[in-house]
Amino acid sequence: MMHTAGVYATLDDWIAHEAIPFSLDSRPDFNAAVDTVIDSLGDEVALLGFGEALHGGEELLVLRNQLFQRLVEAHGYSAIAIESSFPRGPLVNEYVLGHGPASYEALQDTGFSHGFGTFEANRELVEWMRHYNADPAHPTKLHFYGFDSPTDIIADSPRQTLHFALDYLSERDEALCQEYRKRIDPLLGQDAAWENPAAALDPTQAIGQSPEATALRIETEDLIAELRVRRPEFIAKSDESRYREALHYAVVAQQLLHYHATLAQPSEQRQARLLSVRAAMMAENLVYIVSREQGRGNVLIFAHNSHLKRGKVQWQWGNETVTWWPVGSHLHEMFGRRYAVIGSAVGESPANEIGQPEAGTLEARLTSAPGPVRFILTHQGQGLPAEEMATLPIRSGSQKNRSYEPLGAQSFTHFDGFAVLDTTTYNGWGHF
Repeated sequence: MMHTAGVYATLDDWIAHEAIPFSLDSRPDFNAAVDTVIDSLGDEVALLGFGEALHGGEELLVLRNQLFQRLVEAHGYSAIAIESSFPRGPLVNEYVLGHGPASYEALQDTGFSHGFGTFEANRELVEWMRHYNADPAHPTKLHFYGFDSPTDIIADSPRQTLHFALDYLSERDEALCQEYRKRIDPLLGQDAAWENPAAALDPTQAIGQSPEATALRIETEDLIAELRVRRPEFIAKSDESRYREALHYAVVAQQLLHYHATLAQPSEQRQARLLSVRAAMMAENLVYIVSREQGRGNVLIFAHNSHLKRGKVQWQWGNETVTWWPVGSHLHEMFGRRYAVIGSAVGESPANEIGQPEAGTLEARLTSAPGPVRFILTHQGQGLPAEEMATLPIRSGSQKNRSYEPLGAQSFTHFDGFAVLDTTTYNGWGHF
C-alpha cells in the first residue's frame, strides 16, 4: 500500500526522515532498502522506471543490476527494457534464453545500440539473466528488451523491420507476401541512402520525403491494415504472440519512415520534432513490451533520467532551446499509477568532471545523509516547504559529460523517488 507523505519544516527534515541508506557491497541492506521502496510505491506498479543521471557512470549500472535482481527474486518482475534499439533486443533475448550465439562477445556489438554492449555491467546483467534462466527451479524465464527507436546518430533503414513483418506474412500467405515484396523492395533502395549520417544535421541529405519513401509509407500502411483485418486468421495459423510481434515490427517500420520524413523537413523546430517522434516510438515499444509480459510479471525500464521523467524535457542545442515530451510523460498518461519512476543523482564524479555539489543544492543535501547510496521517496513534493523549494539552487554540470542532469525543484514531481550515490566512476562511454 502506498505510504502517505509527512509535512516537513525544511528540506533537511524531509531528507532526515525519508532517506534509506545502503551500500552496494551489502546485499542484505540493499535488499531491505529496495523492499521498502517497492512497498511504498504500492501494488499497482507494473512498470518501474529507473533513470540514470548520466551516461558513463559505472556504479549506476551496478545499482541497476542489483535492483533488477531483487525485483526478480522478491517482487514479481520478469523483464528488463533498456535504452537500446528495439530491433536489436531479440538477439540478446535469445542469448539469455539459452539460444543464439555461444558467447556474449558475439552479440555485444549487434545486440545493443549506442555502444552499450561494451559495458562490463551490461555483460554482467545479461550473463546473470542467462544463468537464472538455465536453472530449472525458475519456471518463469526472464526476458531482455531494447525499447529505443532505431534512430541513433544514424537512423536505420526500414528494411529489417519491414522484412520481419513480411517473413511472418509469407508463412501465412506466400502469394500475397510476394506481391508486397515486389512493390516494397524496389522502393527500399540502398540502405546507405537511408543511413546517411549527414542527414542528422542536414535535411537536404535525407531521403524520407522522396517519391519512393512516400510510396513506401503507403505500402507499409497497407501491410499493417492487411495484418489487422486478418487478425483472427493469422492468429489461428500461428499464435497470438507471434502475430503481435509481426504487427509491431510493421508499426515500427511505419514509425521509422515517419522519422525519416521528419529528417527531410527543414524547420526551426526540426530537432524538437525528431526527439518527440523518438519518444513516441519508445512509448509504443514499451506498450508492446508490457503486453508481452502480461501474465508473466512486471517490467523494469532503464534509461537516462531525461527519457523516463514526467514533464517536458528542455535541452540547450547550440543556440536553440529544445523542448519535448519524453517517454515518461507518455507512460504516465498511458499507465497512470501503474507507472512509477526513480531518478538518480551523484554527489561527485571526478572521472566525469563532476565536482562537489554547491552548498544548498539538492545533491549537496542528499549526499550529506548517511550513505554511500540512499533511496528517498519524493511523494510528488507533498508536504515540502514551498518557500525553500522555490529558491532551491541548481548545481553546476559537467563540461566533459554533458549527459549529466542535475536535480531541481521540478524533480519532485518528475520522479517518485531518487537513488543518490556519493560518487561514480567512468565506464568509458564515448558519446560526449
